[in-house]
Amino acid sequence: MKALVFRGTGRVAWQDVPDPAVEDAGDAIVRVDAVTLCGTDLHIVKGDVPEVEPGRVLGHEAVGTVVETGGDVRTVRPGDRVLVSCISSCGRCRFCRERRYGQCRGGGGWILGHLIDGTQAEYVRVPFADLSVHPLSSALDSFDAVLLADIFPTAYEVGVLSGRVRPGDTVVVVGAGPIGLAAIITARLYSPGRIIAVDLAESRLAAARRLGADATATAAEGPEQLVADLTDGLGADVVMEAVGVPETFEMCTRMVRPGGHVANIGVHGKPAALHLEDLWIKDVTLTTGLVDTSSTPMLLRMMAAGRFPAAELVTHRFELGEMEEAYDVFGRAGETGAIKVALGGPQHSAVEAAPTRANG
Repeated sequence: MKALVFRGTGRVAWQDVPDPAVEDAGDAIVRVDAVTLCGTDLHIVKGDVPEVEPGRVLGHEAVGTVVETGGDVRTVRPGDRVLVSCISSCGRCRFCRERRYGQCRGGGGWILGHLIDGTQAEYVRVPFADLSVHPLSSALDSFDAVLLADIFPTAYEVGVLSGRVRPGDTVVVVGAGPIGLAAIITARLYSPGRIIAVDLAESRLAAARRLGADATATAAEGPEQLVADLTDGLGADVVMEAVGVPETFEMCTRMVRPGGHVANIGVHGKPAALHLEDLWIKDVTLTTGLVDTSSTPMLLRMMAAGRFPAAELVTHRFELGEMEEAYDVFGRAGETGAIKVALGGPQHSAVEAAPTRANG
């Protein structure tokens, strides 16, 4: 089959790789019908995630069709259309039993496109299929549903829930990329008083306004002063970091009010300064986290009910074979206006089994 392979810092290639095969009785083989690129993938390509070795098939988000299952899989069968979660869950370890699937110690957690081959391919092997894929109703479009593999549960769990957004709050989202925009959409579920979005690109701030931000600012427009002006100098109740660079993290800690929350969502590849000399006296809560995807079933129900304007986040679509072009467009989002890039097709009229992986 064809897949997008990480070949070392700064290099990826759409190339031939062995077909996946069932390796464990809990596995499912899924034909990929829709897949998307994530900011984390860009961090990997930049060398920010050293655990990802050259030769790894990237990607951790997909919608597809089950073509084969191991003998222990009970919740899905060949022919089922499913959402492939970015997080895999063994279901047995301490953390999985606490629904903290991102911290799974039984072989799960974030493994797709990280520690094992991922979803940016024609087929993918999904371990622990009973807990790591979600059957989809026919009412959900594949290019909408794929956004629930990662960005919506990440924004909701790591940003909104960890940040403890409450009615009437002033919420600042620094970074209006896909995660930041999903944070704006899901924060609105809690009726905050105002949402302020900060980004370098005016195109993304325009998207933030369409999706519910009440005020926006570029870095050059003095976002810290804007927050101070809108809160009578107090600072924001909740500040979410959705970029993953030291400068934006430190900006977030300067914009939060005493007793407020800073929720770090961004993937950081470099150290950031934590100015405890300023923060120790302010009763600030700082949270970090990897998504658990425990909210995915609920978010799927809400999407099916039309509660999320997901379609607006996908700005560019490609065929699977155009993966390298899609990476280029997504990597130059400031120039291309890309928010979320999705790939898929051509669609199949019948389900065919994935060939067995060649020996060696």
